[in-house]
Amino acid sequence: MTNSILRLDDVHTDIAQYHILHGISLDVPEGGVHVLLGRNGAGKTTTLRTIMGLWKARKGAIVFRHHDITAMHTCDIARLRIAFVPENMGIFGGLTVEENMRLAATRGRFDRARLDRVFAIFPAMEKFWDRQAHALSGGQKQMLAISRAIIERRDLILIDEPTKGLAPAIIRNMIDAFREIGEETTILLVEQNFLFAKALGRTVAVIDDGRIVHRGEMAELAADAELQARLLSLSLEAH
Repeated sequence: MTNSILRLDDVHTDIAQYHILHGISLDVPEGGVHVLLGRNGAGKTTTLRTIMGLWKARKGAIVFRHHDITAMHTCDIARLRIAFVPENMGIFGGLTVEENMRLAATRGRFDRARLDRVFAIFPAMEKFWDRQAHALSGGQKQMLAISRAIIERRDLILIDEPTKGLAPAIIRNMIDAFREIGEETTILLVEQNFLFAKALGRTVAVIDDGRIVHRGEMAELAADAELQARLLSLSLEAH
């Protein structure tokens, strides 16, 4: 694909004695939301963590814009304006919303316009500004995790399973929020909820057993039930 912001070329990743990624090759176009699908254990989370440098690729290359980030430390990757929202959200329950946000802001200082932008997308963050994170609902904790990722301008955000365990009403609100965020940055999204993914994704890649087995436009996969069943062995419309 042209105008890629991120490229993975034949990436292999091992965790202990296990060979998890078996030559992942993937182009992520710049702008909007791009989705990574696959069964549990297929290698989706490992792909995100390898991009972020939390696990190191044994072989292959990961290129962000013109930077080869394959062997870079996570902190240096983050300085390239890449953020990661893990499945466990990574927030600090004993700190307030404000304190969690300050940890993600440059030198702990907020740009007022940027903070107002976050509040416009997630009004609950302003409402619960002084509340400790452990007292938030599951949906509010996820909003905080994503707010931390966007409190500074990012070029790429990696987000792992943001709707896991959330009520349908919260998921519908998240769709609107992700659309807004996708207008100003690129999102690579791992998601099991296909209705959520279908509503947002420009492109989709499907992983199976540590390999990319399909890539293309999300609209193509969403319209083809037979292709869904062949790639994922289930009817995605039911999820």
